[in-house]
Amino acid sequence: MNVAELILARGNDAAPAILSQDGVITYGDLRRQAKQIACVLLARGHVKGERIGILSENSSFFVTAYLGIIRAGLVAVPLQIELPPETLAGMIADSGMSQMLVSTRLANRASSLKAHVAILTEADLKALPAPSEIQMPQIEARKDLGALMFTSGSTGVPKAVMITHRNIECNSRDIISYMGLSSADRVMVVLPFHYCFGLSLLHTNLMAGASLALNNSFKLFPEQMLEELGTQGCTGFAGVPSTYQILLRKTRFPQMTFAALRWFQQAGGKLPNACIQELLDSFPNVCFFSMYGQTEATARLSYLPPQRLSDKLGSIGKGLPSTKLEVLKPDGTPVTPGRDETGEIVASGDNISLGYWNDPVETAAFFRNGKLHTGDLARMDEDGFIFFVERERDMIKPGGNRVSAREVEDVIAEIPQVVEVAVIGVPHDFLGEAIYAYIVLQQDGGVTAEQIERHCRKRLPIFKTPHEISFLKALPHNSAGKILKGKLREMASAQRTSEPVNEQFSVAVPAH
Repeated sequence: MNVAELILARGNDAAPAILSQDGVITYGDLRRQAKQIACVLLARGHVKGERIGILSENSSFFVTAYLGIIRAGLVAVPLQIELPPETLAGMIADSGMSQMLVSTRLANRASSLKAHVAILTEADLKALPAPSEIQMPQIEARKDLGALMFTSGSTGVPKAVMITHRNIECNSRDIISYMGLSSADRVMVVLPFHYCFGLSLLHTNLMAGASLALNNSFKLFPEQMLEELGTQGCTGFAGVPSTYQILLRKTRFPQMTFAALRWFQQAGGKLPNACIQELLDSFPNVCFFSMYGQTEATARLSYLPPQRLSDKLGSIGKGLPSTKLEVLKPDGTPVTPGRDETGEIVASGDNISLGYWNDPVETAAFFRNGKLHTGDLARMDEDGFIFFVERERDMIKPGGNRVSAREVEDVIAEIPQVVEVAVIGVPHDFLGEAIYAYIVLQQDGGVTAEQIERHCRKRLPIFKTPHEISFLKALPHNSAGKILKGKLREMASAQRTSEPVNEQFSVAVPAH
């Protein structure tokens, strides 16, 4: 069955589906508008399997365009709107899209791109007549693509992941089940829909008949978003680690109350344990769902039940109901639960994508024997709960030791004045690799590099203590809020070679 039909099946006609600055779109409106877009595209000669791009901010237009494309048996390709024009044009070319649907706000930008793709603007779509009846293609859910989702690009060049109708259905049903989502829910959405976590909020909440409250001003006005969280009566909020760190340590969030709020979702990286504890202390009656996933898994792979936070803090939990998660050693055998053995997280199930679009080499490297090899290292405790250690590529090796950047970040984040921290490995003549910590403090500061170093020495072995600590006004993030460690490595290299440092991220201050 077409997954767009499943997503749109539950909400009552008069119930609100989308709330934004443009007003309220009901489920009846959403079904009607999505069908109109599907009919327009098919009437223009597009055939099943063609890729159709979407260039839009989070809006009702994005939602109707996305679902309309999928409803027509076409493949939706959400594009990251903040990328440089040349990168965006390359993604358009790589996907082989034949048409791009563009919001009114981005129409001028789309027309200036040097990309060979036909453009239909939001205004064009409203003006075009749609046939009253048109035959929708039949869908093979396990085979036919519903979307190409680009990876976030936080660890390299974004790759287009092939997501089927069945992938979306399976992952969405699992998330709805373990979170207990229903038509009574309303989620505040600050994550972009071009990012798999943001798109997962669209899939799951609409499939549950719930509402999406869209806010595009979080980065500039987080306090304003918090006010809307209350006035909109939102029952849920979702974010990546930086989202929660900013709210906890740069806003009034911990002192506020939200009458309707019942759950938090967090994914997109590990939120430091100290920050999770702050959330639990500030909102003891709100369930906190810590989750782990990848774009290659249609979003989610595992979750930690809120009731296990007290005894399994820091764990990514276990696989979703339809997902089998294994932690395998290099020889392919499972790690022994309860022992300090590290292996790679390997996943299988109906949420695992078919691979990378037009990239058989990368597909063969990460998708083997029907399983996704994530490249993420973890260990498993005696109860089968998985604890993420580090991405293999982000392990730091000072003096021959193996150090998880996440572990060092967790310790530094215990200091209340720290808003965000990112730890990287930098080439070093004597050690081979040295540990560098980049830190953002609260506006009034109040803590020195020497104090941070002393805290690390109390909590960590000497070889895990940062060799250098630098303070920045802000860390570099992508549009999804993920820290770009590649940019930090460039900055560290520039500092070492006395090249100019990008002042956008302020200036580094060595600890010693």
